[in-house]
Amino acid sequence: MKSRIVLVLCGSFNPITHLHLRMFERARDLLQQTGKYKIEGGIISPVHDAYGKKGLAEAKHRVAMCDLAVQTSDWIRVDHWESQQDSWKKTRETLSYLQGKVSAEYKDQDITVKMLCGADLLESFSKPGLWASEDIVEFVSKYGLAVISRNGYDAQKFVESRDELCTQKEKIHIIPEVIYNEVSATKIRRSISKGESVKYLIPDSVIEYIRQHNLYQNSED
Repeated sequence: MKSRIVLVLCGSFNPITHLHLRMFERARDLLQQTGKYKIEGGIISPVHDAYGKKGLAEAKHRVAMCDLAVQTSDWIRVDHWESQQDSWKKTRETLSYLQGKVSAEYKDQDITVKMLCGADLLESFSKPGLWASEDIVEFVSKYGLAVISRNGYDAQKFVESRDELCTQKEKIHIIPEVIYNEVSATKIRRSISKGESVKYLIPDSVIEYIRQHNLYQNSED
């Protein structure tokens, strides 16, 4: 029997880009091609304002832009819980919440969420003070990872170099990207602040929202 999976992508989405949405499509294709999984859905979870990242737009705007971006998808949705809490939540807390919600929605205790991320985020696990080792062990062992490869990163080598990941490598799926997309939200913000076009880099509906709300006019990056 195939394992039923809901992919979860956590992040700033400042703003959401076509790359974020493509990650879901690529992961679904490759995981289902293994014959082991059925991808039931995808969830985008924007981070809380208290995350404190430089240049971070208010959560109400980032969530609204994500909602607009997924209007053309029949399987990806946005969850507002993380962004609406009283304080910033660790990734493992968000995944735990979403696991409970998904199990209740599908009335199936066997369905599981799986964290979707890029190889750049995977390698951030080694940055001192950014991730607690026990948190990594917990969410990788419980939920697993679907890691999209990126230019300049060797995800497989990194997994093998980290004890907390190597011991759980059967739960980590490295997904090769064949059409590399190096769209960066940071570069998009800079382009917007310079008055440059970002059409075809982010959804048109998001571009219009940014214009209406005068976002990213003074890039702080």
